[in-house]
Amino acid sequence: MVSAIQGSLFDLQTVLDYGQSIVSAGQELAKLLINNQPITTRAIQSQMNRYFNGTAAEGKWLWKDAYEAVEVALILYLRQKGIPKNPLEQLQMLQSLCPTHSRRSEEQLQLQQFSTPLPLAYLVALAGQVTNNDLVLEPSAGTGILVQFAKLYGASLMLNELADDRTKILRRLFPGTPLFSVNAEQINDYLAGKTQPSVVLMNPPFSSSPKISDRSPDATPRHINSALQKLCDGGRLVAITANWFSPHNPTWRETFVKWQEKARVLMSVGVNGKAYTKHGTTIETRITVIDKVPASNPGDIPCIRETLDLPEILALLQQLPGRSSWQPAPVKVAATVAKVVKLPKRNTVAQTEPSAEIPDIVVLEYEVVEWSATDGLKDTLYETYHPQRIRIKDALPHPSLLCESAALALVSPPAPTYKPHLPQNIVSQGLLSEAQLESVIYAGQAHSEFLYGSYIVDDSWDNVTVAAQSEENAVKFRRGWFLGDGTGTGKGRQCAGIILDNWCQGRCKAIWVSKSSALIEDARRDWCALGGTDKDIIDLSNIKLGEPIGFTQGILFCTYSTLRSQKNGKSRLKQIVEWAGADFEGVIAFDECHSMGNAMAVEGTLGMVAASQQGIVGLRLQNALALARVVYVSATGATKVSNLSYANRLGLWQTGDFPFTSREDFVESIEGAGIAAMEVVARDLKALGLYLARSLSFDGVEYQTLEIELTPVQERIYNKYSDAFQVIHNNLNKALEACNITGAKTYNRAAKMSAMSQFESHKQRFFNHLLTEIKCPTLIKAIENDLAQGLAVVIQIVSTNEELLKRRLDEVPAEEWKDLNLDLTPREYVLDYLVSAFPIHLHEIHSSEDGTDRSEPLFDADGSPVISQEAVGLRDALIDRLASLDPIPGALEQLLWHFGHKQVAEVTGRSKRVLKDESGRLFVDSRGSGANIAETAAFMQGDKQILIFSDAGGTGRSYHADLNAVNRRRRSHYLLEAGWRADNAIQGLGRSHRTNQASAPIFKPVTTNVRGERRFISTIARRLDSLGALTRGQRQTGGNG
Repeated sequence: MVSAIQGSLFDLQTVLDYGQSIVSAGQELAKLLINNQPITTRAIQSQMNRYFNGTAAEGKWLWKDAYEAVEVALILYLRQKGIPKNPLEQLQMLQSLCPTHSRRSEEQLQLQQFSTPLPLAYLVALAGQVTNNDLVLEPSAGTGILVQFAKLYGASLMLNELADDRTKILRRLFPGTPLFSVNAEQINDYLAGKTQPSVVLMNPPFSSSPKISDRSPDATPRHINSALQKLCDGGRLVAITANWFSPHNPTWRETFVKWQEKARVLMSVGVNGKAYTKHGTTIETRITVIDKVPASNPGDIPCIRETLDLPEILALLQQLPGRSSWQPAPVKVAATVAKVVKLPKRNTVAQTEPSAEIPDIVVLEYEVVEWSATDGLKDTLYETYHPQRIRIKDALPHPSLLCESAALALVSPPAPTYKPHLPQNIVSQGLLSEAQLESVIYAGQAHSEFLYGSYIVDDSWDNVTVAAQSEENAVKFRRGWFLGDGTGTGKGRQCAGIILDNWCQGRCKAIWVSKSSALIEDARRDWCALGGTDKDIIDLSNIKLGEPIGFTQGILFCTYSTLRSQKNGKSRLKQIVEWAGADFEGVIAFDECHSMGNAMAVEGTLGMVAASQQGIVGLRLQNALALARVVYVSATGATKVSNLSYANRLGLWQTGDFPFTSREDFVESIEGAGIAAMEVVARDLKALGLYLARSLSFDGVEYQTLEIELTPVQERIYNKYSDAFQVIHNNLNKALEACNITGAKTYNRAAKMSAMSQFESHKQRFFNHLLTEIKCPTLIKAIENDLAQGLAVVIQIVSTNEELLKRRLDEVPAEEWKDLNLDLTPREYVLDYLVSAFPIHLHEIHSSEDGTDRSEPLFDADGSPVISQEAVGLRDALIDRLASLDPIPGALEQLLWHFGHKQVAEVTGRSKRVLKDESGRLFVDSRGSGANIAETAAFMQGDKQILIFSDAGGTGRSYHADLNAVNRRRRSHYLLEAGWRADNAIQGLGRSHRTNQASAPIFKPVTTNVRGERRFISTIARRLDSLGALTRGQRQTGGNG
């Protein structure tokens, strides 16, 4: 007997809404079934009248609602009793205790809402061969009878139901389960980017579509086709359809033959209409079983024409072949520690399996030691790092040598008194090193204190003012803590450790905010490494905006972009705050917190720059949850002082710890004092115990600049493009005059600034691309030499040409994508600029009220802009000139085409790319949502020895010679393109130099002898120095690590 995996039937909280009323009535009816008593009409009326506060005659409920309650009773019975030993016979007997559905509503007829009979639902789940490793999708979930069997087999669920009332029921019956409400005929399109299921169980409407009034026989194949597309390769789909939807029906045979090219029909058998008798019909149906594996002969489709009774079908299902191997997407990242202790039981209503027993939780003991400063700064920029004020018994040193800037090393944090509560194996097995445990201690110490003073937070959570003494509704803010460790030191593991400390003390809700949705896998990896399970991490994106979060405990993961999202008056921020509760005292971990930079408006070179929405919503979350234990986590906390405006829990302003009365006062004062003041801020924060910033030691890391001398041919190409841009600049000035934007004076300053800004932006971007791509021939030779020496190669870039590729592919019919002739060179960026942004719209000069002459765009009688033919002529001449210049393929294309995509792992944000086959033919290759994870895995497993990553793969990922990976070759890390963001460049360099590595990498910046490139390098160098001053306490360190 398969045991039930849900708790008691009768412990659901009563809430006066439709879904709860149905479930409550179902609970009472389930008691009759448990006692082997029939559900009578009188019993139904009694419970429905009770929970709907009136009768059907009064219009309080419909008989369709009553039948939904009966189906809920069946589901609750199964949860209590599990699947019986003789399933088919006993389920048929159970169903005989239920009334026949004899009354129907308009909605039921319109949407063809005929639920699956209980015995038939069992057969469908049996055909699916569902296991506890499966993710099961039900595209038309109804009341959940079909997927309840999958749940009893231990599978994870993903539900969709279009009808609003049934969605409310499902939300009550399956709290915390991803639940969507879309037209399942396009479910693959609606759920793009969501995890692919391994099993689909479905009973779609046979001939009804939501927005089509007439009968729609195509509804069934549309539902199945979209579900098949969503199903992962190797997965299984089992569908109940009308009997007429058969491979033997000439109308539908071609549909099945087409499916067989990608998915093989294992069985299609008719079901005797008696199966639906209790549902008020005797319609003949059909069960079709499909594996998403191509059929060897698409025309050979096994099909039984006759309709069989359920016992006969059971015998056939028992002869079905086993499931094919399937590949889940996205790929789960395995924990690095083989043996872990499970965390305390989490009582969330979404828990599908019992948790392990509570582990041995111990208070972490440590010895406080005295510390004295050295004689001053040494010649070295970094000092070897060891905890300065504590010694933790039996704690293991960090797997890799750590260091700290010499300036910060002169400062000691205060002696802590806080003692974390952690499972015993955290120390004994070295799951957290001594340095990482130090972070847990100091975070807990900071969280034990509150910022000075009391404050009033308004309802918008935007405005915080100092409260008068004893003022009503005043709050005190808990102090926060900043983890500024460098890349590769295990910040995610430390984050998980801080959450674990609170979890073990009963604070089992936490919020983890990060930069990218892909980083949830890294969060799961770090949490599981300390003894958690991936089910403890709740993906907020799987929960509908505005809906209650149905978990009583867990770690809520979301991205900054998700955090700021809102629609129709509903916001993710409010959804999170309501889940956490006003008295929330758990951890809020702002991972990659520099993503909240610019949380306040600042003065820019072109006027005031508005505050970023991510920064604003991050502040709101901190203001709304005053008691939360805030942790800021970033290796690059700020590249300028204003980017620290999100860190209000550090007490840098308005608290008395620092001499700044407001955030604006802090920013203005520190910026005015320069880099020296930035250094002081970092050191003072450490001295207060609010900040730690360790880095992996660069012992063993080698630097070998790859300087490229341009060949005469490359110099000619570069000079030709330089000359072309000079001509563009001259023609731009002429075009501005021709359009009456400029002339004797500037008539429209905004239009001129826009035109010049776009020109300069495109010019800068173009020459960056050009230099990057000119480097590639020499780079390819260097890579070949590295591979010959047994090294693994990592290449860091910024540009992927994705937008350019998308635009070009939009111009090419999809049938030509298998044999392309595309120009994907930097030249195309300039051509795009000329076509879309070069000024050609005529302006009309007029005198304003103050007597000055200004110009405004001129429109014709139809409201269309008037075009300057002169400007058009100038533009077209430039297009002709550029079209004659030499094309140079993009860097990604050159590398992929030379080495082949089977040898190169690409970790970028591209969804499509152009590859070259052995014959030289170009073709389009689509990259799925799990491509980056799969490519990284291929590189770390040694299947590929070259990895290229852009900003999309530059945060939180690991490409180093990990001792736990198969590919332990030393990394040769080429910084091919640094870009303009120093923080991103540093994040990227930290991908190949991380904790627990077999060898340190060789960093190889790639430069040319073009003098113009020095501007890029000097810009990055200045920003690195600024970054070092803010995050390491010493300006030189930013440029050295």
